[in-house]
This record gives sequence, C-alpha cells and structure tokens, in this order.
Amino acid sequence: MNRRQLFHFSALTLAAQSFPIPPAFAADEKSLSGDEMIRKYLAAEVKRLSAKFMAGATTKEEWEKERPRLKREFLDMLGLDPLPEKTPLKATVTGTLERGDVVIEKLHYQSRPGLYVTANLWRPKSANPDRKVGGKLPGVLYVCGHSNQGRDGNKTAYQDHGRWFASNGYVCLTVDTLQLGEIAGKHHGTYNLNRFWWHSRGYTPAGVECWNGIRGIDYLCSLPYVDAEKIGVTGISGGGATTNWVASADDRVKVAVPVSGVSDLESYVTDQVINGHCDCMFFHNLYQWEWTTALALFAPKPLLFANSDNDPIFPMSGNKRIIERLRKCYAMLGAKDNVDEHVSKGGHAYRPDLRIAIFSFFHKHLKGDKTPVKDADFEKIEGKELRVFPEDKDIPKDAINATADETFVPAAQVKLPNEKNFGEWKSGLVKQLKEKTFRYLPPTNAMPEARGGKGDVEEYRSEQGISFPAYVQIKDRAQRMTLVVLNADEDHQKEAEFWVKRYPDDSQVVIYTRGGGPKQWTKKNPPNTVERSLVLLGQTADSGRVWDVVVASAIRPGWELRAVGRGQAGIIAAYAAQFAKAKTGNNLIDELVLVDPPTSHRDGPHFLNVMRVLDIPEALGLLAPEIKLMLVGKNAKDKAFDRTAAIYAAAGAKNKFRRE
Repeated sequence: MNRRQLFHFSALTLAAQSFPIPPAFAADEKSLSGDEMIRKYLAAEVKRLSAKFMAGATTKEEWEKERPRLKREFLDMLGLDPLPEKTPLKATVTGTLERGDVVIEKLHYQSRPGLYVTANLWRPKSANPDRKVGGKLPGVLYVCGHSNQGRDGNKTAYQDHGRWFASNGYVCLTVDTLQLGEIAGKHHGTYNLNRFWWHSRGYTPAGVECWNGIRGIDYLCSLPYVDAEKIGVTGISGGGATTNWVASADDRVKVAVPVSGVSDLESYVTDQVINGHCDCMFFHNLYQWEWTTALALFAPKPLLFANSDNDPIFPMSGNKRIIERLRKCYAMLGAKDNVDEHVSKGGHAYRPDLRIAIFSFFHKHLKGDKTPVKDADFEKIEGKELRVFPEDKDIPKDAINATADETFVPAAQVKLPNEKNFGEWKSGLVKQLKEKTFRYLPPTNAMPEARGGKGDVEEYRSEQGISFPAYVQIKDRAQRMTLVVLNADEDHQKEAEFWVKRYPDDSQVVIYTRGGGPKQWTKKNPPNTVERSLVLLGQTADSGRVWDVVVASAIRPGWELRAVGRGQAGIIAAYAAQFAKAKTGNNLIDELVLVDPPTSHRDGPHFLNVMRVLDIPEALGLLAPEIKLMLVGKNAKDKAFDRTAAIYAAAGAKNKFRRE
C-alpha cells in the first residue's frame, strides 16, 4: 500500500467515526446526467414526504394535538407568522351599480397600509345598512383565478358568480388578485423574473393573497347585514389555491369550495406540473409537509373538492390522491359527510354542472337549503363599469402593490453583539438558522469513490442520489488542504491553477457542488423547474450545496483545512464551515478566503427565510472566534462588512478577520 492509498484508507476510517457510511453507489449512479440525477432525487424526496399526511396522525386525538402546531407552521410557510397587524381597512366605496334586484358596490380597502385590494361587493337590494326586516345574510369571499382583464381587474371575469350569490340571498365580495388587479403587483418572481431572493426573504405572493382574503372577511363581517357566523370562500385556479390558504388560515370560514386549484407534490414535482403555475400557488414547504395537509387544517368543516377531468395543470391523478386523503381525514374526525368531490368533464374552466355543484354546496351547508339551484345566466356587465378606479389618474399615489415583495415579510434587523453577550448572541442566531432556514440537513455523509481515468478525479456522494466530482491533488509533505468551492459555470482547471499559485505548498481538492460542472441540470427561465421544485420540498439548490461542502470538508479529516470560493460559492463555503462543526463537533474548516463575496442574500446564495434571521455580514460574523476569515477583491472593503469586523471584535478575535 503506497502513501496515497494509506492516506485514502485512513481518511475513510476517520470519517466513518463521525458519519455513518451510506449504501454504496448504485451501479448506474455515476453515469447519470445532471438532469437524470436531480429528477430521481426529487422523485425520491416526494415519495418520502408523501407518507407524512396530517403529520402522521392516525386518530382524532393525535390530530387535535398536532393541529395547533401545524397551523403555526402553515402560517409561517406563507410568511404570516406572526400575523401582520390588522391596521384600519380604510374601506372606500367609489361607486355603485344596480342590476335588477342586485346592487354592486365598487370599493377598495387596504389590507396593510398602502396595499390596496380592489373589489366588487355584490348584495341584494334589501341588504343595506338600514335593513329592518329579515335576518342577516351569509357572506362569501370570491377569490379570482388568473384571468387577465387589464385595468378592469380579474374580478370582472368572474362577475356571474358574484351576481348569482347576490341573487340568491348572499353577500359576495369578489376581490382582485395582486398580479391581475387594478393596481398590478407580481406573482411570477421565481417563475420568470429571477427574483429568487423571494426565497431568502421567505416571501410568496400566496401569503399576500391569503392576507388580502383574511382582511376581505374582516370587511364582510363589519357589514351590519352579513352573518359573521356564516362565511364561505371559493374560487377557481389561482383562486382555488387561495381558497385553500384562506380557509385553512382563518377559522371564521365555515364552508370552502376550492375549484381546480390544488394538487399534490407528486403532481407538482415528480410530474413537473409546477411548470404550469406561478408562485402564488405555493407556500414554502419549510416543514416538509405532505401538501394535502394544508387542506386538512380546514377539516372537519364542509369542503367540496371540485375539479375537471381533463385539466392539464390539475391532473386527475393528483385529484384522486387528494380526495382519498381528505375522505380518510374526515372519516377519522367523524365528519365523513362534510367532504365531497365534483368532477366536471372538460378542461380548466367553469361549466354549468360545475357551477351548479358549487352553488348547491353553499346552499346546503351555508344556508341549510337543499332546494335545486339554476346556473348563473346573466347579461355581462362591461368590465370598465366595474372598475374601482375609473382612470389611471385615480389610482392612489401611496399604493405599494408593485413593491409588496420588498416589505410584506419583514427582514431581520440584527443588533450587533458586545464582548459580554457574544456567546448568547451567536448561539441564538445559529439556533434560528437551524429552525427557520436549514431544517433539512441530510443524516449521512458520503465517502469518496475513485473514478479512474486521467488525473485524480473522485466522486463524492452527499446524500442518497446526489453526487458531485472532486479534483484532487495530494502533496506528500503538505500540512494544509485548500478546498476550492466552485460556482456552477467556473472552469475547475483555471481555478485550481489560481489557488495553487496563491497556496503552492497545499494539497488541493476542487469541487463542483450539485448542479455544477459536468452534473449541471437544465436551467430554463421560465419555468426554473428544479429551483422551484426544491422549495416545495423544504430546500433550495443552495442549501443543498452547503451540505455538499460539509461532506467534502469531512472526507479527509486530520488536515488543516482552508476553504475558498468566489462570489456565492464562497458564502456557501462559509455556511458549510458553520454546519460542519454542528454535525461533527469539530472545526473541519479553520480558515476561509472569500473573493468578492456578495454583501446580501438578496444577491444570493438563496436559503429559505434566511433574511428573516440575518444577512451575509452577520452570517460571516458567526464564524468567530474559531475560524480565520479573509475577504479579497473589490467587495472586500464594502461598508456592509464593517458589521462582520465588529462581530469578530466582539468575539475577541479581531486579528482573525482581514480584508485584502
């Protein structure tokens, strides 16, 4: 056994003392392309999470015990924990119309200061503030799907629903969505706008739509002619998804009918149906739920799960799995008659049978009326007549709809530590990172496997189904190892040469993390399939890359290990240094050299909710006092990193932080 073979054997033995050894590589695993590898990985993760419906509860007692925690997690994954303050709605009616026995009020309210929701309120003429006879009427929140009606707002496309409800003894509030309302915001941040910082901020427009709906219910309940004990919610497509969010978040909702708006992880991720959907359809699945659990939060109240049998973006395969889970849930809760399904023949649209099923369900469960109903059949009102703001000049100057993503989920404001409280400060932030950002860290490390061929190329496996290449140069007399972490498109040979010149006496390992180098997966904008799918599984591509670096740092223990990287790769290496210690109890990496690191996670790398905890300057400060940190390049002198310097000073490690 030569020196290199002896080193390799010893390294594996030491590594095994810290990490369990996973099964050997599958026979074809090394030959998989990046696309094949990530597709298999995603499918395996979906299968694992799909076994967790209702957090594994099998009895009513178990569910009732778990539900309060799950409700908090659900709100958190929408960016609504804690719930925003219920500031004054400032509801304003800008005009009214009459059609027969129905009055339509054109109004707006502010779900938060400056966040305007434009809406039409449909009510019977008899329902007014001076109502003297008869009881209060049930209220329905109608949340709209993705119908582009321009300045009229998408509420105008669903006017027949509002009018039907009003003609049949309900008060219906039809609200515009953020993206397609009269004051347009954005739903497509990660779909085609490359706003992956939404993930780092913990922001999803699903949270805005949910909150706008909750405040819409506030408005309905404030009306003297609405029965606050009889509130329902419905909508199709994006409105079907929002029906789910609002019904599960707001206990005042008594009846819910999501229409062609909810599928499951197998459909979204394994079958790539996510490609047909924008970001308002999804919460960030930080807690790694089986997706239908969100609907189960509404149980045991009456729920009609309505769909179409030839809908490509809500396929029947997913619908069948969901209704089967819901029937099991409702039966377990002793309310099997409160859940039903309706499947209409056709594509992604309303048809008479579908509308009749919806209206009948509300009649039965919200009014106690089993009388047969007729379909909506009304003369269409021109969209312009239903506008809340007739002209562009009428749009409020203080509207923040277009920039709601910047403020809806507040970013953390981290107070710098001092010498006395540094330890407590650091442990508190690390704890928050584990709970709010890196909940998913795989349980096992991988061992390297030589691949043969030209040069020293090894294959590292960081978790089941994920492997990446490492280019290794071992020097007999070297005491230190430089671990070079690459960005996906960097040239490993050029980077190796650069760092060899800087540290000529070191051994060296150069790695591409998942999705990089020869294992790159397809990146197409839109729909950014892989990056968006991972968030539905409680991860991001970059959080997985952190784990890959942890693995690489643990492969050869015993070395003094320096990790280096440019831009985002350097920050990934820094987080890996933190979590390598958390997994092994040792500082596997004792020095970091970061070239032109970004100053904020807004510019990447992107981890779920990370900016709700801290930003890059504070994250680098967490490396103190044990790890030496050098920032190199133009960004090194940025004033943002003055905060990192202050943290190192508070840790008593001022001399371990340098800027070059």
